[in-house]
Amino acid sequence: MSLQDKFASLEGHLSGLVVGQKQLLNRMLVALLCDGHLLVEGAPGLAKTRAIKVLSHSVEGDFHRLQFTPDLLPADLTGTEIYRPQDGSFVFREGPLFHNLILADEVNRAPAKVQAALLEAMGERQITVGSVTYRLPELYMVMATQNPIEQEGTYPLPEAQLDRFLMQVLVDYPNAAGEHAILAINRREASKAADDAELFEPTTVLAQAEVIAARHEVLKVHLAQPLEEYIVQVVLGTRRSERYGEDLRDLLQYGASPRATIALDRCSRARAWLAGRDYVTPEDVQSMAHDVLRHRILLSFEAEAAGRAADEVVDELLARIGVP
Repeated sequence: MSLQDKFASLEGHLSGLVVGQKQLLNRMLVALLCDGHLLVEGAPGLAKTRAIKVLSHSVEGDFHRLQFTPDLLPADLTGTEIYRPQDGSFVFREGPLFHNLILADEVNRAPAKVQAALLEAMGERQITVGSVTYRLPELYMVMATQNPIEQEGTYPLPEAQLDRFLMQVLVDYPNAAGEHAILAINRREASKAADDAELFEPTTVLAQAEVIAARHEVLKVHLAQPLEEYIVQVVLGTRRSERYGEDLRDLLQYGASPRATIALDRCSRARAWLAGRDYVTPEDVQSMAHDVLRHRILLSFEAEAAGRAADEVVDELLARIGVP
């Protein structure tokens, strides 16, 4: 079985256990293939935790869930040095960030120092305790969640730090058919009275070496020169939006960084690869643009006062920039 077939089988397995969140599942696999991290925003009960837990049972590696709270300390994530009285030495005890798959639940509830420790791990693939730096595993993905309902007692991630996330995915409620499917799955799992490992047992478990090999295959997916220029123009459009209409001039205060160009390129290749193709189409770029850009652009005060959203600006740019 080829790597593409294995990932297709994995996506089908995930869809059978997490109903109504097809885009979230796809973006999780894209992030895994692009060696990136996800910021997921949605109301409670929309299977965000379940999705990453199901994925963790399908990929070789360790999973750890972190519940972020206002009293959390950086050492609760990174680990700390433990004093050994028998020989008077200090031994470093690794924290939960040393696992392969991390769920940072309600990341905006933790103070800035804790968020900084997480963002160092995400961006640099290392953590620093005192004067010593420790490397993190090669297979490493963080999925952080935010609850948009409750804002009291939260510490919003600074806009500059949001750039560390490969994508921001918005999760919405399932439709009526999805709700019926959720009830059916819940009844089936309740009747089994099994633990998570048995309930989420996949048909195929991807080894870490296979994930790394798949990443190399994704990088080889063909991206034509006109499409590369299209990606560049979309990102540049967030910085000089007035080039595509005077009505866009005052909507954005800051545009996307070069990280957005890299992310849009890699995510488009990963989406094409997951679809079984060895080439990127304009639809791949357009499909990934919102998730890659929405957290990297900063709306102006006028745009926020008018009730405009980042996705609307991305829609306008995609509609006005010529498709190759």
